[in-house]
Amino acid sequence: MPELPEVEFARSVIERAALDRVVAEVDDTDTYVCRPHRPGDIRAALLGHRLTAAHRRGKTMWCDTDGGPALGIHLGMSGKIVIADPGGHEIDGGDYWEGRRKPGDYRWARFTLGFADGGRLLLVDPRRLGRIRLDPPLDALGPDATVITAEAFARAVTGGTAPVKGHLLDQHRIAGIGNLLADEILWQARVHPGRPGDEITAAEVDRLLAGTRAAVRSALRDGGVHTLPIIARRRADGRCPRDGAPMTHGTIAGRTTWWCPAEQLFPLQHITQ
Repeated sequence: MPELPEVEFARSVIERAALDRVVAEVDDTDTYVCRPHRPGDIRAALLGHRLTAAHRRGKTMWCDTDGGPALGIHLGMSGKIVIADPGGHEIDGGDYWEGRRKPGDYRWARFTLGFADGGRLLLVDPRRLGRIRLDPPLDALGPDATVITAEAFARAVTGGTAPVKGHLLDQHRIAGIGNLLADEILWQARVHPGRPGDEITAAEVDRLLAGTRAAVRSALRDGGVHTLPIIARRRADGRCPRDGAPMTHGTIAGRTTWWCPAEQLFPLQHITQ
């Protein structure tokens, strides 16, 4: 599922190639992706307007318009933003794909903005789990993982009996961390993902914050969460890149989780192998 770095990539695509272009057509006929709006609602709200800025908090992305409502875009598990020229050729956003989709194959386009100059912005989403909505709610989101302060981070990852991995995944606490990024952060910090929040020490908070900043910075620089050191080792024959110990896994906070048993030590209660 796209996490903060992948959503930031999509936001940057919009910023580079879709701003200040007059919206001349809108395909909002996919009633699932565009819920709760009816077909034509988004079209009526955006026609004649321009996208003026592209924003992101965590995994949530939205675009300001020149006097119209904000356009909210959620990528879901497989969504990509693609900018096409008048001939249908991709000019931005189509550089990584799952499956066998070829450039110019937009059979999975769930939402499209057509610009007056003939170009298009498309949400291409094979699994149809993305979401488009006007004026998306943002108040429930926590601070973005790229800018969260040390004090806010400490409050977010401590307290309660829920596992620290669950705290990292809670978008109300910290916006932008998904399952893979959480495993990387916990591995970098040498903290067991199942440790309850009320047992996290000040030293562990410092390591978790450093791990968050390092992991996000590296993923943004290198092209996505999949480039981080631990991600390729999340498999049955995977070994810890630091000490060579066989990686182990279980279900923590409802998610498949991998960790190094030699460095991320903790009793295994509340873990389903």
